[in-house]
Amino acid sequence: MIGGDAAGMSAASQARRLKGPDELEIVAFERGHFTSFSACGIPYWVGGDVPERDRLIARTPEEHRARDIDLRMRTEVVEIDVGRGRVRARDVDAGAESWTSYDKLVIATGAVPVRPAMPGVDAPGVHGVQTLDDGQELLDSLARTRGRRAVVVGAGYIGVEMAEALINRGYEVTVVNRGREPMSTLDPDMGRLVHEAMEGLGIAMVDDTEVTKLLTGDDGRVRAVATEDAEYPADVVVLGIGVRPETTLAAAAGLPLGAHSGLLTDRAMRVRGHENIWAGGDCVEVLDLVSGQERHIPLGTHANKHGQVIGTNVGGGYATFPGVVGTAVSKVCDLEIARTGLREKDARRVGLQYVTVTIESTSRAGYYPGASPMTVKMLAERRTGRLLGVQIVGREGAGKRVDIAAVALTAGMTVEQMTSLDLGYAPPFSPVWDPVLVAARKASKAVQQQG
Repeated sequence: MIGGDAAGMSAASQARRLKGPDELEIVAFERGHFTSFSACGIPYWVGGDVPERDRLIARTPEEHRARDIDLRMRTEVVEIDVGRGRVRARDVDAGAESWTSYDKLVIATGAVPVRPAMPGVDAPGVHGVQTLDDGQELLDSLARTRGRRAVVVGAGYIGVEMAEALINRGYEVTVVNRGREPMSTLDPDMGRLVHEAMEGLGIAMVDDTEVTKLLTGDDGRVRAVATEDAEYPADVVVLGIGVRPETTLAAAAGLPLGAHSGLLTDRAMRVRGHENIWAGGDCVEVLDLVSGQERHIPLGTHANKHGQVIGTNVGGGYATFPGVVGTAVSKVCDLEIARTGLREKDARRVGLQYVTVTIESTSRAGYYPGASPMTVKMLAERRTGRLLGVQIVGREGAGKRVDIAAVALTAGMTVEQMTSLDLGYAPPFSPVWDPVLVAARKASKAVQQQG
């Protein structure tokens, strides 16, 4: 196993459940200090919602070893020799190298933060956030920094969540985003709602702007983020531009990569064209069940499922991973943001004609205390009425409603079929017509009118 986080150690654990140490020897390499941790929880640890780092660790190296998994920490695999069935690993601290042979190989190398090639990007005070080591380095940097000005570069999930974390820590936060609106995983009209909410929290939003360089002071530490037209003072900079698959090893070994540089696998998570190599987690591309194309979607939910599938197959069983519909939720303070399926530009790219509707509703019955506004956008295929995608922005109770649409997408339902879904209702939880069903009714009418 190359990689000791979600996919790798889930695979190792599942394989061990199926076969004992006398039947299957499992060796896992992890270059960092931690295993089986929640990268998704790092912004909430940095922001103080999660008080201790160790609460993000699901299983320690000692716990894995107690299950007869030979887990080698601080050991980085630097070469895969596919022809001879072996990997070359280096002790990160001592520098010693050695070869280890394999009968079956699992690649779970994850993803790495995008660091654009620009002056100052490697200066002290500039941080990407992907691992617990990254989170600890950021917290240590914040503790050493006297100033209280932070700039977040990028406004995707990581950027938005880190902006909230820094606001919670009392920083003056500016978000510089090259997109038209924050959250490019949403259509711009829905992203605008996120923009307005972030400004309402006191976050300075700079959209449609490209960062050209990071400026440093006499001490070499970052002091500002520069664009073509302005400079934004910064005592700390967080890169929230996104991540890319960590497939350097795989590419060097000649393994197949997709359009997004992720490893390509079959339904069993076996690397295409290689009988005894599997891959899973953030380093692979997955099938989008709505568009029918391969996508790179780095999420812990997928990684753990990949690991279960891989571990079952490596352990002598049979399992497959069918694909995804692209469901994700996030929040910035009390604003909940959710999406599943295709955006408008996704539908256009794959040649689908569609109708789109947007509705305003509330999280509870309007007369019940605490009802809050919610905006739901829905895409349906023209003529067939097949659901293509849903985006939701609102307060308490908004985010998880996207799961209704995720199930409908997976089942291939039409928006007309969705209008008859028997969803739970009581005034503290929903209006009589749930907001998702209101959107489905409106989308069904739009499909009929389009013909």
